[in-house]
Amino acid sequence: MIKRIVAMTSLACLSQIAVADENLFGYVQGSETLPKGAQEAYFWTTNRSDKGAGHYSAYDYKTEYEYGVSDRFTTSAAVNLMSLNTSGIVIDGYLPGDKKIKLKFSGVELGAKYNYLSAASEPVGLSSNFEFIYKSVDPHSGQEKDVLSFEHNLIAQKYFLDASLIWVGNFGIEGTYAKRAPINNLPAGFDWPTTPEMELEFVLGTGLSYRFAPNWYAGVEAQYETEFETEVGQERWTVFAGPSLHYGSKNYWMTATWYPQLSGGREKFPEQDDTHLHLIEKTKNEFRLKFGYNF
Repeated sequence: MIKRIVAMTSLACLSQIAVADENLFGYVQGSETLPKGAQEAYFWTTNRSDKGAGHYSAYDYKTEYEYGVSDRFTTSAAVNLMSLNTSGIVIDGYLPGDKKIKLKFSGVELGAKYNYLSAASEPVGLSSNFEFIYKSVDPHSGQEKDVLSFEHNLIAQKYFLDASLIWVGNFGIEGTYAKRAPINNLPAGFDWPTTPEMELEFVLGTGLSYRFAPNWYAGVEAQYETEFETEVGQERWTVFAGPSLHYGSKNYWMTATWYPQLSGGREKFPEQDDTHLHLIEKTKNEFRLKFGYNF
């Protein structure tokens, strides 16, 4: 009888986490979906800063709406904005010069997530997440650029210690078509190709989060990214890893993540102060704050 009560209590705890579909991490994803008819709004702010030369700071803002079509299938739509302040950096083919954007529309996203196995009732949870992304602005330079991407993530998740310890693992692939708009008054000899480009990106990520107090989780997450481009082959690779802090209540949750770049390679620019990082498309630091509200 006691064992049965313990088992039912554990299952109830797991179910509450699954229903909430809270983002315990800033970058890696969990496998659970919203229950049928549930709705959730997300607000993300991400700061990308420091390219190892001059000044560089960019903010990305994302407002997303999710709806549970069924207990296993969730759809989403999002609008993205960005701001940028960069000076004293010129990177051939990427950053043509100083630019300051206060706030600008940068794109939209449509997504769908299907849960094959629930982590609350199976040994391991498993889901697929699909996203179609359109960007109208290059996130690195702030220049006009049409970008169409399709992304698929395979997501695994497992609960330990009655859901006090949660592990997630991600494997993603993204295909991108991109075309830059022409720019007037470029620096002499500056390369700014306007022919269409095709890119393929692979992402491998993992995270571990522990509940150290009621409603509070502390964790660590990491991602390896690599990108291949039409003419140059492997264009870049990076490893980011850092801590996350999460608070969740019945109707809302918040997650904060510091995500420094630990290592990176392939393309570099001469002025960067750390040759062991990739700082053309990435930065030394990222900070992300996420807020979710359940309807």
